Amino acid sequence: MTFTTLSSDFFGLEAGLADYEKAKLAELRHYLETDVKPVVNDHWDRAEFPKDIIAGLSRVGVIGMAFPETWPFETTAVFRGWVALELARIDASVATYVGVQNGLAMGAIGVCGSPEQRAQWLPGLGSGQIVGAFGLTEPLSGSDSAQGLRTTAEKRGDTWVLNGEKRWIGNATFSDICIIWAKDVADKQVKGFIVPTNTPGFVATKIERKQSLRIVQNADIVLTDVVIPHANKLVNANSFADTATVLRLTRGEVAWAAVGIAVGAYEAALAYSKERIQFGRPIASHQLIQDLLVKSLGNITSSLALVQETSRMQDAGTQRDEHAALAKAVATTRMRESVAWCREIFGGNGIVLDYDVARFFADAEALYSYEGTREMNTLIVGRAITGHAAFV
Repeated sequence: MTFTTLSSDFFGLEAGLADYEKAKLAELRHYLETDVKPVVNDHWDRAEFPKDIIAGLSRVGVIGMAFPETWPFETTAVFRGWVALELARIDASVATYVGVQNGLAMGAIGVCGSPEQRAQWLPGLGSGQIVGAFGLTEPLSGSDSAQGLRTTAEKRGDTWVLNGEKRWIGNATFSDICIIWAKDVADKQVKGFIVPTNTPGFVATKIERKQSLRIVQNADIVLTDVVIPHANKLVNANSFADTATVLRLTRGEVAWAAVGIAVGAYEAALAYSKERIQFGRPIASHQLIQDLLVKSLGNITSSLALVQETSRMQDAGTQRDEHAALAKAVATTRMRESVAWCREIFGGNGIVLDYDVARFFADAEALYSYEGTREMNTLIVGRAITGHAAFV
């Protein structure tokens, strides 16, 4: 399959990928364009997830890339970033589904699980036969999860009993397992647990009336005396520092997805500007339209350089929390600017779902907030450069 660089990749950064990575990216791009893009607006409008794409996503290999149990060759963080961008370029909700399945559910088991737990769960998750979710955020605990987690875990013999509530848990209405993070009542440390969603006492209820990422099936979860075997406790998840290790792996890919949303909006706006005739000529020939397009492309180009360098540092083992935090904060801020400029190019048509840009505009708000708000990421970077923590 022929590899074609995106028009929005103005400096040709994709060209630095290895040949086999380009081939996989071309295969993914073809699948998304032909099988996913035609259905996303309808599913976004109905707030439903197109479950039939899961098998296709697994077939083109976007699930399980980081783990030898589920992927035939070693991948780089840079390549995984390009995959996140490509997914979000078509639809942010699909990118979020993959991010939850890949980076959070599989990531928690891959990073914090024992070899036996990895062998038991990763192959099924990687094939898409098992759908995973990640339960950290709570109704009263988001940015302060390190200290404010209220869900509890109590060891009773060879079992653990979980009680509490979770909120905004992606994939949870149709997932087979959910990684639940809970505070051990004995030592007050946050620990991770693999919880089958058919366990008695586990109830997931879809969050309705969302106006962003409508395809993502976010849920409120209530855990009432949920009993799981000790074998389902993640062996290496024994403090919030372990939770943060998982989040660190995914924050950079969220930044890539933010660039992808901006790319999707930009490409839609560029195409529309060449087709829309006003005053007897395409609006692409108008100075003000070109100004909006160039500002959007500038944001995309600078953000793309930032997230690619951040991923290169991850591959080299030199990335720190503040690097991923800066990438996420900057990329999502520039994304928010760009989708607004692109929506403006459409005029009144920019609020109609049929033209795609309204979906990108709405979905950008969710990425701006999740996986660490701009403010929280700013404080992480601020602490690194000043030596002073300003979180409270």
